[in-house]
Amino acid sequence: MVVGALTITLHVPESHSLKEKRQVVSSLLARIRRQFNVAAAEVGDQDTWQLATLGVVCVSGDRRHADEMCQKVLHWVEEDGEALLSSSRFELVNL
Repeated sequence: MVVGALTITLHVPESHSLKEKRQVVSSLLARIRRQFNVAAAEVGDQDTWQLATLGVVCVSGDRRHADEMCQKVLHWVEEDGEALLSSSRFELVNL
């Protein structure tokens, strides 16, 4: 079993409150889950109104598939335009 773990830090420049940021983040997370069938959650910066850290995890039997899925998610978030990609980190873990 291979676990692909992706951490994405986003800047939400249009957000002027935590409520506005959470609306953007909730929408983004729901679309990621629906589009890619992966687990996704806000994992950091919950109290900062223009930053969000998301965690995305893909479990697969194939290392290449887990890598491809996480890279597709990253590219999709970058192209989405609802928030700006600040940084990302990717890991593959063999279990």
